[in-house]
Amino acid sequence: MNRIVFAALAGVALAASPARAELPVGASAPTFATQAALGGKAFAFNLKAALAKGPVVLYFFPKAFTPGCTLEAHAFAEATPEFEKLGATIIGLSNDNLDELKKFSVLECRNKFPVGAATPAIDDAYDVHLVRDGKDTGLTSRTSYVIDQSGKIVLVHSDMDYKDHVKLTLAAVKKLAQEHH
Repeated sequence: MNRIVFAALAGVALAASPARAELPVGASAPTFATQAALGGKAFAFNLKAALAKGPVVLYFFPKAFTPGCTLEAHAFAEATPEFEKLGATIIGLSNDNLDELKKFSVLECRNKFPVGAATPAIDDAYDVHLVRDGKDTGLTSRTSYVIDQSGKIVLVHSDMDYKDHVKLTLAAVKKLAQEHH
């Protein structure tokens, strides 16, 4: 039974097709504040405050505890020390409620990085509505942004397959670090 559910969920994720209108490289990242969770505890996340400390990896994911989103969270958790060495902050955003995100931050993000609530205004600002058959699903597309300390977007990767998100965002953060040394 679990294999069937897993296969069905994986098929849904692969069949989904985002509108592909995410923000372009070079654009100014819209600032926002939202409720987030780290290690099961809620806190207020503010993009502007995070950027004051260094670059930000902002990744949107469709739904906590689904197969691809869980594997992506594990991959970001494993790479968190590398991002931190380079001065980067990671935050994942989805349309899940805060209680769900608190659990996800512990179980799947492994207390390594926060996940926050993607409000409709944030979804609009970053153009990450997951559209299927011409209709907004109410989920976010799997889209990763790397935002430099000045607030400019230096990388956009939108792909429902989670596999390259960590590799590409880490490469962009490394490039930023090299440019600033």
